[in-house]
Amino acid sequence: MDRFWQKIPLNRMRREQWESLCDGCGRCCLQKLKNATTGKVYYTWVACYLLDTTTCRCSNYALRHALVADCVELNPGNIAGLHWMPATCAYRLIAQGKDLPHWHPLVSGDARSVHKAGISVRHQAISEVLVHPDDVENYIIGRRF
Repeated sequence: MDRFWQKIPLNRMRREQWESLCDGCGRCCLQKLKNATTGKVYYTWVACYLLDTTTCRCSNYALRHALVADCVELNPGNIAGLHWMPATCAYRLIAQGKDLPHWHPLVSGDARSVHKAGISVRHQAISEVLVHPDDVENYIIGRRF
């Protein structure tokens, strides 16, 4: 297996390599709430309406930035500063000089391993179209991502 992520810096990866780093957990597509006083970020089970909560993939990846104003485009220049990204995120891990976990599809060879390991939000997240904006705080996740 070619472990390109151990040899190639994020800013030198080809687009296909960069895209393959996404494990498909869907965590970055969850709405987050920030405490104005402490700055602490809380994840919720409320997902962007574009997230397919069965596959944990964006239903309109090509147009996501045009359709969702606050959809952040990850790139080698901004990943280190996105502290709200899940601790398990491959982009974040590699930016921190860490390796990918055993359940990551690039390591396991199985695209379903992220779901089998319980890392993804599959069948747990709820689309934002089903939740009133005033009720999002009722969906705060109890454990830290």
